[in-house]
Amino acid sequence: MIAAENIVKNYGRGEAACAALKGVSLEIGAGEFAVVLGQSGSGKSTLLSVLSGLERPDGGKVVCGGEELTAMNEKQLAEFRRREVGFVFQQYFLLPHLTVEGNVRLCADLVKNKDYGEIIRAVGLWEKRSRRPKELSGGEQQRVSIARALAKKPKILFMDEPTGALDEETGRSVLDLLSRAQQELGFTAVTVTHNPSIAEMADRVIVMNSGRIGSERKNETKKSAFEIGW
Repeated sequence: MIAAENIVKNYGRGEAACAALKGVSLEIGAGEFAVVLGQSGSGKSTLLSVLSGLERPDGGKVVCGGEELTAMNEKQLAEFRRREVGFVFQQYFLLPHLTVEGNVRLCADLVKNKDYGEIIRAVGLWEKRSRRPKELSGGEQQRVSIARALAKKPKILFMDEPTGALDEETGRSVLDLLSRAQQELGFTAVTVTHNPSIAEMADRVIVMNSGRIGSERKNETKKSAFEIGW
């Protein structure tokens, strides 16, 4: 479970200060797929960074996977992220000098996962495992980044606009892959997106507005990646 209590996050000082999060509190259950919506500047990406331990809040408390992140030092936070968390970003952040297999293996080795080849097969890139990122399409690079995250066998997967740079067909395929992986592996997933249609796939939908939670709901029924609008 992920729990945040009265989270505050500010950037800058003096007249240039900006309050990105203004007392945000929420709970996301273990195994849930949560989608965070909001306009640019609403605080949704900052919330993702704070919940995952990438950034420290200026106030409040964050508990993630039963561990209080706000009580950890930097070394403990880094170990927590290495051990428990996977990340998928819109900018794929693949290492250009490594092959598909090399990029995935890099994260698999962190948790001594020797079965990472099955994940490369699952994302449909086994035949291209020896290629480097520049030899792949955008959709293929995103699938590598997903395989890399899943190779860690994370308990929690955080995603920031995972389909933002993809066309509709590729985006739906990526979302379907993520949905199937979550059902099979049982991890908690939190994704930030501008696309409100993706919320139809979620267990929980959180809408950010000016640094606060504007609304929150749970879906009684969920749609597949091929049933939602775009």
